[in-house]
Amino acid sequence: MSVEPKAGVMGWPVGHSLSPALHGHWLARHGIAGSYEAIPVAPEDLPAALAGLAADGYRGVNLTVPHKEAALSLVDDVDEAAQRIGAVNTIVVGDDGRLTATNTDAYGLIENIRAGAAAALESRFGDRPAVILGAGGAARAAMVGLADAGVVEIRIVNRTVERAEALAALAGIAGLRVTAHGLAGAEAALSGAGLLLNTSTLGMTGQPPLELGLENLPEDAVVNDIVYAPLETGLLAAARARGNPVVDGLGMLLHQARAGFRAWFGVDPVVDEDLRAAVLRARDGQGAGQGAGQNAGQGDDA
Repeated sequence: MSVEPKAGVMGWPVGHSLSPALHGHWLARHGIAGSYEAIPVAPEDLPAALAGLAADGYRGVNLTVPHKEAALSLVDDVDEAAQRIGAVNTIVVGDDGRLTATNTDAYGLIENIRAGAAAALESRFGDRPAVILGAGGAARAAMVGLADAGVVEIRIVNRTVERAEALAALAGIAGLRVTAHGLAGAEAALSGAGLLLNTSTLGMTGQPPLELGLENLPEDAVVNDIVYAPLETGLLAAARARGNPVVDGLGMLLHQARAGFRAWFGVDPVVDEDLRAAVLRARDGQGAGQGAGQNAGQGDDA
């Protein structure tokens, strides 16, 4: 008798996660008799929870805050992506019970931007800098993804310039120029940029607004905000009003989930408007203010 495949997302708290709705939509679409669950795990219980995945019949899990960094030392194998980003968001349980960890956040971020502004974005990779607001885990994932996509200069802007400097020092990517800037230098850092990316929680429902003048940002620069509660943040509204191509943050969550679903359930799923609609319905059903999600929850004060 075959056992239905199951996976889930571990976090503390985890009730706000939209991943069960996301994976549940794919399971239903492909007629897979499996499950994807929200699994509340306190930080002190994470070692035991991960060690018990195989015995409990899980094919793997996603990890959200606060577990992404702690899991690095609790799995059997860590792939290059997770090592470079310094955090784990996806774990696969092998047939032998070994836990292999990866991080799909950088992939999800780049695929989201490409899906939302492909032609505009590709023309800006190369010698035009990208500006990243924030210096937390999402910023580090963004830095890795952008470097792999061909960006050669990144300007990190953060409220605490020391954190921006620390993140810049972690880059270690051949040929990548990284500079750190405080809020006083934020608007100047926008000059000549091809991409502006907010990885902080500023502008998210329940958080302080992101106050940033866009006068120095070229009108053809792509603007992306990883926050998706609200879907149209103040930054995106201001950028759209002046004619910049804008990309909201929901697609990052959707695209980062694809690799895990493929590994756990054996199907390569598609991100489309039906999926977006299903996840947004779930978000609205729980209250948009609760839905920081797996990616936006990584942000840091800019």
